[in-house]
Amino acid sequence: MQVTPVNPREPKPARIEAAAKVLRAGGVVALPTETFYGLAVDSSRGNAVARLNRLKVKDDDSPVLLLAADMAQVERVSSAPPPSFAVLARAFWPGPLTLVLAAAPGLSSQVTAGRGTVAVRVPGLALPRMLAEALGNPVTGVSANLHSRRAPRTAGEVAESFPEGIDLLLDGGPTPGGGPSTLVDLTGTKPRVLRRGLVLEAALRNFVPDLQSAPAQSAL
Repeated sequence: MQVTPVNPREPKPARIEAAAKVLRAGGVVALPTETFYGLAVDSSRGNAVARLNRLKVKDDDSPVLLLAADMAQVERVSSAPPPSFAVLARAFWPGPLTLVLAAAPGLSSQVTAGRGTVAVRVPGLALPRMLAEALGNPVTGVSANLHSRRAPRTAGEVAESFPEGIDLLLDGGPTPGGGPSTLVDLTGTKPRVLRRGLVLEAALRNFVPDLQSAPAQSAL
């Protein structure tokens, strides 16, 4: 595993291009986000996403969250978003709000797990946004831990969990932690919180009053 220091708020172009090169070759890059460290692969490469699932010991029938550079990339992986999508995206992106949308035709089943939906956000931290931009595709944003284990806040915790399998670890120092991104499903008749996180339901409800609350067991 190659470990490279990086400023996650103002990463050098050379660092971004080196990471994008790894992704283009089907590799795995660990990097900080505005919540925890995540594992990035090129979401357009089904074999890379399958490798990621094996690395995390994660079931293939579980969908994979994506991080996009901007709205244009979100539109390429999603289809027919409801009016609430534009409202929430304008209010909370870039930031820790993940929205579940209908998947675009042709999006890898390794990403959707055959559900016909995609979970995506434009992250608040510059590093993952710039990496997706350099790659030209959204990158995966699953947490850099073995499935069901605690999400890591430091590069050292990532390396401890994955002594093998990661090609490049971008060490941007400790992440804020505090909770995951809030996950909201927009594919039903009403917006519904699937996972509570850093964006509070009360704040969301200011923009989508018909928001359905998360199940009690999903509270942090």
